[in-house]
Amino acid sequence: FQKTEAPRPPGAKDLHAYPWDKSSLKSMPVDLQQFKELDAYALEVNVKNSVEELVKALLKQARTDLEKVRAIWMWICHHIEYDVVGYHNKSQLSSKPRDVLQMGKSICEGYAELFEHMCSLAGIQCKKLLGHAKGHGYKTGQTFTGDSDHAWNAVYLEGRWHLLDSTWGSGSVDDSFTKFTYRYNEFYFLTHPALFINNHFPDNSNWQLLKPTLTLKEFENNMLHSSNFYMLGLLAAHPETPIIHTVNGKASVSVDCRSGTLFMFKLKGTDEQGLMTLKKHGMKLDVYPQKTGSHKLEIFAKPSKAEALDDVYKCVVEYVVECESVDKAMRFPKDLHQPVGPSWFSERQGFLRPSHREPVLHTNDGRCSLTFTLSKDISVLTSLHTDGSSLAEDMGRRHVLQTHRRSQVELKVHLPHAGNFVLKIYSKKKSDPGNYDYIFNYLIRCLNTEVKWPAFPQRYSKWLQDYEILEPLSGLLPANRNVRFKLKMHGVAKVLVQAENTYPLTQNKDCWEGTCNTSGCREVFVMVHENANHSFYSHVLKYEVETQ
Repeated sequence: FQKTEAPRPPGAKDLHAYPWDKSSLKSMPVDLQQFKELDAYALEVNVKNSVEELVKALLKQARTDLEKVRAIWMWICHHIEYDVVGYHNKSQLSSKPRDVLQMGKSICEGYAELFEHMCSLAGIQCKKLLGHAKGHGYKTGQTFTGDSDHAWNAVYLEGRWHLLDSTWGSGSVDDSFTKFTYRYNEFYFLTHPALFINNHFPDNSNWQLLKPTLTLKEFENNMLHSSNFYMLGLLAAHPETPIIHTVNGKASVSVDCRSGTLFMFKLKGTDEQGLMTLKKHGMKLDVYPQKTGSHKLEIFAKPSKAEALDDVYKCVVEYVVECESVDKAMRFPKDLHQPVGPSWFSERQGFLRPSHREPVLHTNDGRCSLTFTLSKDISVLTSLHTDGSSLAEDMGRRHVLQTHRRSQVELKVHLPHAGNFVLKIYSKKKSDPGNYDYIFNYLIRCLNTEVKWPAFPQRYSKWLQDYEILEPLSGLLPANRNVRFKLKMHGVAKVLVQAENTYPLTQNKDCWEGTCNTSGCREVFVMVHENANHSFYSHVLKYEVETQ
């Protein structure tokens, strides 16, 4: 082994600009692909009798200083476990490198001392650093006092100092601090100092390797982003302070990312009291807590193209929402699904050019209409939902009327009463025999208590997608009246309206028109002869008639 000189203190050329420039997660260019063989080799090295022998074995495959550090890092992260018992009883604990190696476990101090010792044996300058960390047990917004509570390392490579934390690289401890799980984390190897400061504050501020350096107060007030935040390619979260106060019962959060990331959130453990919209480069979330006080808000993310099996939603950022007053009007129906409104996800499913890009539709007269261009050959299914029993499932379908004009679909909605409603949109490929898949939903709000629209007429299977009802749109007809019918239908030979008597409609271009009298009947049916030579006809629409 060569003798290493004493570590030199950090100077101007070691410093990185703060805040993070969003360039790289690491403080020097690292090609992980090139480490594949070295990593695999280091994992297999199984020497426990002495630190010297271990380093010798690891260096067999390592040429450059970077490779030497990588081999040592990989070995420690996969062979030393965090000592949860020792943590609670530090007097019995040795963090001497030889003891850590024999025991195969330690706390952060032991990881850092073993790392430093192995590097010095390999001829690489390395320093153990002490400081405060936002690690296990950290509470959003807390202050740090007294002695340091964590240890990590700086290594000198290619003329500059770099930071790493092998304790956090090796895995994690459960909430009760009784069980350690190996879970390798690449993020803490040569982490960019402007990101490392997010959760590591060294006692000696020169070891932040930043210009400007942060004060302890700034460190305490800064947002804690988990390593998942950066590993998933997320760039920023707003607000940048961990505690948010509601304004008129509402708090807003947004996350910026590179593209195509899926998000979810939990406010006090559920996703009910929020409106989250997915944007191409991130997400926006408004939450409306329904109780005053402090609420934990967690934001989760995962890549949209899940390649690996472990691509589950991972927590990326946490806030505390301080709610001073409640906006009762923003109680959302239980059926509301996150995200709300159209997004790149609904576009990918074939719903292009939405007429309404916002998640909420406000209607004063209880009616609204949305249009989309369908990019694929899909069938669409829609339903309207609200809390309480005012809308049974079949009626929920009948308060939305679909009309197709070539590749465009229009959804007309008539609300049965005032309140908050969810319009759910499902689709399937026309060629698929299977079920419809849920795609997205809107929140529809109406405050006008006068509103009371009846359902649209009931449509039967012979009513084709591109037929259109021009009148009457209401599924409830007045009693003892002459009612005008005007329907757009093609490919039929004859159309009849059956009330007490039967009334034929006449064809005028592509419309069938005529009148029918509703006296003496409870129901009115529209029927078609598909072929002039056939004697039977099919029901296509059914209307109810008001009782006197």
